[in-house]
Amino acid sequence: MAVIEVYGTPRCPYCVRAKYLLDRKGVEYRWIDVSGNDELYQTMVRLSNGHTVPQIFIDGRPIGGCDEMYALDNQGRLDEMLGLK
Repeated sequence: MAVIEVYGTPRCPYCVRAKYLLDRKGVEYRWIDVSGNDELYQTMVRLSNGHTVPQIFIDGRPIGGCDEMYALDNQGRLDEMLGLK
């Protein structure tokens, strides 16, 4: 099973959609709330080169945000990355 980390904020609709897809897939992930925590936010930016939330990592590799994860799912590539195939 892949190690999944999601950097985001609770009120972000894209974060909610990303978590919904991961929950629907039945995979465990680490939720990292960056709201109000500049140190965690800066860590997210440094690791992903992304300034928006969510930033999603699969096995330490940044895949982008919610739209990118849904695109991977639509292409049939996400399940393999998550270790479901």
